[in-house]
Amino acid sequence: MVVEQTGTAKWVTEQTLVIIGEMPIWVIQAAIAVLATFFTLEISNVGATVLLVPLAINIAIGVDTDPALFALTVAIATSNSFLIPTHQVNALIMGPGGYRVADFMRAGGIMTILFLIVSLTALNLFY
Repeated sequence: MVVEQTGTAKWVTEQTLVIIGEMPIWVIQAAIAVLATFFTLEISNVGATVLLVPLAINIAIGVDTDPALFALTVAIATSNSFLIPTHQVNALIMGPGGYRVADFMRAGGIMTILFLIVSLTALNLFY
């Protein structure tokens, strides 16, 4: 993985931990989930996952928690593509349904927040 081999993951982790290292674990996990959600709006789900999993694992190690939980957080949060029609399925229904980006923002904003709350709660209860 290029992010690991070049040392970028380590550097980003160190800089991130300087800023958020003293926060509770659940806040750090939520921040990673929100970051993954916004990354997946710009790049593909797979690309966001491949890019962010090494960072999440390094952050988890840096705050002395389970790296698998943070990797799962990224993997699930990158499926949170409700906010804008960048996902293929959203784009597919946009034209025939007569939807606008504002429609996606309104309904997708609520779905995105619910997705984050439910997924983070489930991850922490069942993992």
